[in-house]
Parts: sequence; C-alpha cells; structure tokens
Amino acid sequence: MVADKNKGGGKKEKAVYSKELHLHWYEMMLRIRRFEERALVAYGQQKIRGFCHVYIGQDAVAAGNESVLRREDCIVTAYRQHGTAIGRGLSTKACMAELFGKSTGVVKGKGGSMHFFSSEHKYFGGNGIVGAQIPIGTGIAFAEKYRGTDNLCVTMFGDGAARQGALHESFNMAMTWKLPVIYICENNGYAMGTSVARTSNVLHLHKLGLAYDMPSMQVDGMSPEKVYEAMMKAAEHVRSGKGPFYLEINTYRYKGHSVSDPAKYRPKEEVESYKERDPVKMEEARILKNHIATKEEIEAIKDMIKQEIDEAEAFAEASPYPDASELFTDNYIQADYPFIRD
Repeated sequence: MVADKNKGGGKKEKAVYSKELHLHWYEMMLRIRRFEERALVAYGQQKIRGFCHVYIGQDAVAAGNESVLRREDCIVTAYRQHGTAIGRGLSTKACMAELFGKSTGVVKGKGGSMHFFSSEHKYFGGNGIVGAQIPIGTGIAFAEKYRGTDNLCVTMFGDGAARQGALHESFNMAMTWKLPVIYICENNGYAMGTSVARTSNVLHLHKLGLAYDMPSMQVDGMSPEKVYEAMMKAAEHVRSGKGPFYLEINTYRYKGHSVSDPAKYRPKEEVESYKERDPVKMEEARILKNHIATKEEIEAIKDMIKQEIDEAEAFAEASPYPDASELFTDNYIQADYPFIRD
C-alpha cells in the first residue's frame, strides 16, 4: 500500500502510503471533527442535554485503528466515544439523533452521548463507568477464542481507567488464556482534570503490560500513520494466536473533559503545542505537499462532509422523541432456560 515518491520536483519525500489510504484517513478524521464541532454548537443551543464528551484532537486514533480492523472484529470503549463509533461505521445521522435523544438514534434515544451500541457493527459501547469496558472487552475476546474465530476485540480505555483494578485482573486472565484482544490506552494526559503525573508513579503507561509479559508499546496518537503501523503489528500478533497486545496511544483532547469543563488546569502553551500537530491539518498538508491528491479533491471531501453533517443535524431535529411506552423496553430479554425452575 505504498505510493510513488514526490512527483512534484524539489526535495524528495519518503515513500508514502497509497492515495486511497491517505484519503481514507483524512475523510474519516474530518467527518469525526465536523460531527463533534456541530455537537458542541447544538449543546450550546440546548438541543443536546446531559453529559457530552467530544473526541476533538483524538481523531487520528479512530482513523488509524479502522484502517486495520475487519468488520468482524469487535470494539468496546469508554464514554468519549462518538469518534470511535463513527469510525466503526455507525451513521452520523443515527449518532446525532442519539445525542438529541430521538427515537431514530443508535439506541433509540435512550443512551445519549456515552452509550452508543450496535451489534451490527460489532460496537459494544460507549460505557459510562470508568474502566468497566476493560473486563467486558476481555470477555468478548474470550468468546471469540471459544468460538474458534480469528476475530479480535479492541478494548479501549483512558489514562484514568488505567488505575482500575479490573485492568490488572483482565491483563492477567488475557495473558494466561492468550485471548485475542488489543488493549488500547488513549492517553490524553488527563483523567478529568488530573494529570497522569499526579496520579501515577509510572508515567509511561504501556509499562503496565510488562508486568504480565504482555507485548506493549507507545504510539504517537496524533498521526494516523503511526497508529496504523502499530495496529498492524498488534493485529498480526493477536491473530497468530500469541495472545494480547497493549498499545499506549499518546493523544490529546483540545476541549475539556466534557462540555461543562473549561479546562483551566492545562497551560495554554501545552494546548497550542498540540494544535500545531493537529492530525486533520497535518494530514491535509501531507496530502497536498506530496501530491497525493489535488486541492480540488480535498475541497470536494470537505463539501461532502459538510453536507453530511448538515443532513445529520436536520435528521436529528426532525426525528421524534421516544414514546413514553418505550420507557421499560430494551432493558431485559425474555428467555427460557432449562436450568431455571419455578
């Protein structure tokens, strides 16, 4: 998947990945970015209520991941999850409708910002409890191994969730049973408003995996290329039956922990230094500099994404709220088990 070197004359660039892959990364990151920006505006207009955690700045993680994964693979993640869900293929219309609390949302308007779910897309949340998805993802990986597939489960969590005891229990079981799971810590530097340095003696969180002899590495999460390369290595390892792989993907959120967080605990210089490495802008610049695509092609993608997000918001606005009769549906499944007796 490598393209020719710079054909535009001047200083030659290192060989790059294919045009299709670069445009895939750019389009996905731009879709996530524009969706999240629109969600922030809608929240300010009180069209969205409750908690809302946007993915702005972490866009390259979803893009790099999905360019490696198969549709049969599973993903489970935390509550900052709109971008992960969109990357998995959930429609922006259904995602926006969910934020608006409408019946056409991905979980019928009942989950909101933190609890997207789609069995069709092998997307198992969106989980509001910090770290709860880590044993869930480990269990999903166990199920895939039990069934004899070569599918894997990507289990994502933040740097704050790395403090949970469930992580260590899951790591131990996953390595003991050689489960097909890729653990990903999206380390954006802050658990809510508390920096990693204030909560952990271990600042390089990939080292946590070493206690279990789990292959572990750090990744530049501001680059879809670097995420792609790390995921390729991890996926090959896991699919070969060797067990888990752990990636600490260092990324950054440009906004606060949630929409109500002014993020005054972060130095402005720090935020600006990360914005200089903005993955969307950097990828666009790389594409144009290396003549991977023309400016007209880039503008066409921008226009297409804008129209898509406009339509997503209009769809959410026009959709009905859930009927009151739906209050108690989708909570339990009626099933007959032979081992249950009255």
